[in-house]
Amino acid sequence: MTTLIPGNRDLAFLKEVGEVDCIINVEHMKLSDEQIVGEVALGNKTLFASIVDRYQEKLLRYATYLVHDPDEAQDVVQDSFISAYKNLNGFRTDKKFSSWIYRIVHNTALNSIRNRWRFLPMLPDFDWPSGQDLEEEMIDKEKVKMVSDCLGSLKVKYAEPLALYYLEEKTYREISDILRIPEGTVAIRISRAKKLMKEICKNQ
Repeated sequence: MTTLIPGNRDLAFLKEVGEVDCIINVEHMKLSDEQIVGEVALGNKTLFASIVDRYQEKLLRYATYLVHDPDEAQDVVQDSFISAYKNLNGFRTDKKFSSWIYRIVHNTALNSIRNRWRFLPMLPDFDWPSGQDLEEEMIDKEKVKMVSDCLGSLKVKYAEPLALYYLEEKTYREISDILRIPEGTVAIRISRAKKLMKEICKNQ
């Protein structure tokens, strides 16, 4: 059974992708994202549910990094899935679907922030151990939550590439595609973000 993001307001969308008891063929599970999108574009609309299954948890986590509100993040993700579904004809199957869908979430989240006049909140205090290597901490599973919380104190333009690289495990090329900035700029922002993170966490 496929679980879509709760509270989806687009009933037509839910009916088309099969909200309840959508059975995904085992063979379909072996398909790449791009192959699935191609099938959906050809008329196999219920297959989009497998895309939702693959991405909803990752995208919800990513949206939460950006808007820092679980309910708002759910709205962002469900709106992004609907937007992606309605605009599949604009996706080029020779490109990576993951970069495309992350880009949609990126735009939707920033629009949500602008529309609601929200600012990213400062997060609870915690001590960053002196001499701790940031990169080691970022890949330490026990520290992921602490690090993701600290991201909330950074400006979006620094927090986003850092989260994409370390927490979402995207390459510089993928981040460049998602944020529509040169790879060199990605590298600069990540380097700057790491320095800012250390300073912010020391002062919390």
